[in-house]
Amino acid sequence: MVRSLKNPKKAKRKNKGSKRGDGSSSSNSTPSMPAKVWQPGVDVLEEGEELQCDPSAYNSLHAFHIGWPCLSFDVVRDSLGLVRTEFPHTIYCVTGTQAHNAPNSIGVFKISNISGKRRELLPSKTSNADTDMDSDSSDSDDDDDVENDGPKAPVFQVRKVFHEGCVNRIRAMTQKPHICASWGDTGHVQIWDVSSHLNAMAESETKISKDATTISNQTPLVKFTGHKDEGYAIDWSPLVPGRLVSGDCKNCIHLWEPASDSTWNVGDKPFVGHTASVEDLQWSPTEPFVFASSSVDKTIAIWDTRTGKSPATAIKAHETDVNVISWNRLASCMLASGSDDGTFSIRDLRMLKEGDSVVAHFQYHKHPITSIEWSPHEASTLAVTSSDNQLTIWDLSLERDEEEEAEFKAKTQEEVHAPTNLPPQLLFVHQGQKDLKELHWHTQIPGMLISTAADGFNILMPSNIESNLPPNAAAS
Repeated sequence: MVRSLKNPKKAKRKNKGSKRGDGSSSSNSTPSMPAKVWQPGVDVLEEGEELQCDPSAYNSLHAFHIGWPCLSFDVVRDSLGLVRTEFPHTIYCVTGTQAHNAPNSIGVFKISNISGKRRELLPSKTSNADTDMDSDSSDSDDDDDVENDGPKAPVFQVRKVFHEGCVNRIRAMTQKPHICASWGDTGHVQIWDVSSHLNAMAESETKISKDATTISNQTPLVKFTGHKDEGYAIDWSPLVPGRLVSGDCKNCIHLWEPASDSTWNVGDKPFVGHTASVEDLQWSPTEPFVFASSSVDKTIAIWDTRTGKSPATAIKAHETDVNVISWNRLASCMLASGSDDGTFSIRDLRMLKEGDSVVAHFQYHKHPITSIEWSPHEASTLAVTSSDNQLTIWDLSLERDEEEEAEFKAKTQEEVHAPTNLPPQLLFVHQGQKDLKELHWHTQIPGMLISTAADGFNILMPSNIESNLPPNAAAS
């Protein structure tokens, strides 16, 4: 169980990125020293060395913050196109702050003019020297850096709504993106309508300072006080608009059913089956009455709301707390889970009755898994964040091909100082954020990931994350 952001102060950051085998390299002032791949947890920086971001590893990379650290956020579905592949991009998100000595807020933000460029998977020496990646690596306290970047700098707008207590987790409804639910450390779950803020930003291209201190007061649509402790687990149904589940640290799960556009009926009697804190919840992408939960008791449970308040089945999933789960919406038989010991597993739910449902298990990370999410565009791809300050992307369909690797090395005509002991499924490693907490894929922009950490947010589009979508598939 790893959650709290322990440093509530604004932190300065430095971008460090990496490609498969890690595109961040160590270098010093000696020109003849070749750059080598940096292995987190293995390599140690020598005196005079520093990590450098390899810009060719990204199609786009930007950093930003909204003032205070945010433990959780969600991407807000917009009307700008179902599949967008051309730069510049625009995104909308909601988040919540973790300020322990200042007023907390829900942040609704829009970032437009997100620039970047498609990069070749087989870079030439000329393209390797190309360092015009538009990456906003400005200090947290300085807005002028963004302004001085010229026309390529992203335009940031944010509006803040007062929130009682820290926001443990926040989720936007897919079917009605202006409706979001927040879990507070006060023990309350609240439903908010942020449509006025989204509409105001949609109509304006004017930059609003990232350090804006104005926090508006707004009454939530619903404030549920039935949980007996704070919590982190919450999820909207992808199939039934307005259906919600919320789980707390006292092992109780409550089901929310929409009664109207602005009211919900929340069951007084909770779903109980775990013996410790409920850490995460995920609705089935195909069954409207089925959801999954994970717990500090090391188990994953599957529930059917039609058959009572006890789980339909429960399994021991890991040797330590099961922090996060993700249900694959493109392959609904697959459920991913991440644990406190740094491992994550993939299960085939069709094999639960047979006892051994694990189809993949990875021990790459050495610190707790804090977030895990399947790609909305590739059924075999998922992304993971860990307390080891790494965001990793995995493609389960990959296997090592020595002939292909030799061919790649011959085409680049360069000596690649890359480790040979990495799992073949490891597609990308991103570094540079401190105390990573949560990531989300953008469902409408293939290949885009957004992550939050103690020192702010990153938007990244790795150059080797390809989709099966045609290059001109952008929707109007």
